Amino acid sequence: MARLTGFSKFLITLLIVGAIAFGFWYFLNNTGIGKKINDQAKSGQTTTDNKTGTSTSSASNDNDTKSASSKDNNAIAKNNATDGKSSGKATTGRKGADDVVNIGVVTWGGYAGGQYFNEGFSANEKSRFYKDYGFKVDFKVLDDLAASREAFKNGDVDLLWATVDALPTEMEGLKEVDPKIVFQADWSRGGDAVVVRRGINKVSDLKGKKIAVALMSPSHSFLLWLLEAGDLKPSDVQIVEVPSAVDAAAAFKSKNVDAAVVWSPDDEDCVQSVKGAKVLKSTKTATNIIADVFLAKKEYINNNKERLKQLFEGWMKGAAEINDSEVNKRKAAKILSEGLNMPEDFCYKAINNVRLCTYGDNMNFFGLNSSYNGVKGEELYGNMTNKYKELGYANNPPSWRFVADPSIVRSINLKTDKKQAEEKKATFTPVTKKLESAPSFSEKKITIHFPSGSHALSEDSKQIIDDQFVDIAKAFGSARIRIEGNTDSKGSRNLNVNLSKKRAQSVADYLINEYQMDKNRLVVVGNGPDKPVADNKTDAGRAKNRRTEFHLLNE
Repeated sequence: MARLTGFSKFLITLLIVGAIAFGFWYFLNNTGIGKKINDQAKSGQTTTDNKTGTSTSSASNDNDTKSASSKDNNAIAKNNATDGKSSGKATTGRKGADDVVNIGVVTWGGYAGGQYFNEGFSANEKSRFYKDYGFKVDFKVLDDLAASREAFKNGDVDLLWATVDALPTEMEGLKEVDPKIVFQADWSRGGDAVVVRRGINKVSDLKGKKIAVALMSPSHSFLLWLLEAGDLKPSDVQIVEVPSAVDAAAAFKSKNVDAAVVWSPDDEDCVQSVKGAKVLKSTKTATNIIADVFLAKKEYINNNKERLKQLFEGWMKGAAEINDSEVNKRKAAKILSEGLNMPEDFCYKAINNVRLCTYGDNMNFFGLNSSYNGVKGEELYGNMTNKYKELGYANNPPSWRFVADPSIVRSINLKTDKKQAEEKKATFTPVTKKLESAPSFSEKKITIHFPSGSHALSEDSKQIIDDQFVDIAKAFGSARIRIEGNTDSKGSRNLNVNLSKKRAQSVADYLINEYQMDKNRLVVVGNGPDKPVADNKTDAGRAKNRRTEFHLLNE
């Protein structure tokens, strides 16, 4: 029997493989079963392409996107976030795992409204944002200020916390992304405090003392307002710069400084750690200085109007529910405890140390309520711009008009919900004789000129009151004000006492009529010539003695 050559074997093998291939092709394309297998194979390829983002098939795109693995969705979200750096487009087009609004926050109780409505810090399907509006929210705790700003600029977070008071110092560094304030979250109401050593009983006692404070922060803003209320300038004290309020507390407890601006509950710890120490004043009294808001890039706002509207509406509902119910507040404290990894009691105190802002509060803050006479965002931002510019910490920040975007607040209407009403003004009990000599924590001296023998306020005098005191009165909204009239020693003492009281009353009447201040908030005193601050024997001395003093009381 003849042997086959290698080439012959190769030809025979090639013919056999070709026959098998032809038979398989014929089976797939000319039999019913074969066609069904072929169609299923093609469908599987489209699904695979959809997961990798290469398929252009519109028939299967929606379902396939929803069924993609979480790892793939994370990749999609990452790619979209990268695109968002230049385009401002959010990953909010689908109800998938990547449909998330990322919000940068810090360890603070003032954001509880959003976190409560979200049922936690992480994006989840139990969230009412998801159930009611179809998107998820993820709160990222970024306690490092510089890192949080970089995350915002890079597109890692869509909204970022800020405080209006310190914002003028930040606008230069953020101008490349054109940030806008979209809504207010809270007012600090005890979350910030000035602790002092033994012997410091009022603001004037801080003169020449060492004060630890984090510069260009809400703590710094609070200190600047407090010094102004006490007729002191920043140059009258020794500022000891520290990185944060936590470091300020550490400096105070180590007795390296005489005073420090700290966060609560570190103020309690400072008082317990240093014998004789006390809280000189906190934002429980300075009610309208530190306002937490959220920023978004202009381009992000333009591309996500409806999403931001829904976010704001849900957040306000959450805040109002917490304000209205102790049970809800406890639930919010538990959510904060889990999200911040802090004790629940700490978080409960943190919520109690803020005013969680409602829709009504936001209407006031953005100047959308014409009858509101309290502190507006524009006033606070403008005042702090001037203060920080004078100190060299703000490089010509843009005006409020270019910083705030009230369109989101304006776009919804929650007026019918009583829980969304604006915060009520502080109320005061009727004035008593005791208040005429009650201790004060600060005094602001202002020279108001009256015609000889008259107690009528001139237009110039009204302007002086507007410029030099009204903002302080608004900022320290829960402090009672004592208005003391003083004269020189010329003429009858009894006449001067009566005249000085009438002049003080004229000032009080102006504040009541022009700014709707509670008459029980104002304590009117006429000292006449009894409390001189200069020599009545000289013209210059007598001029200094003819003054009006505004005292913020400790009560």
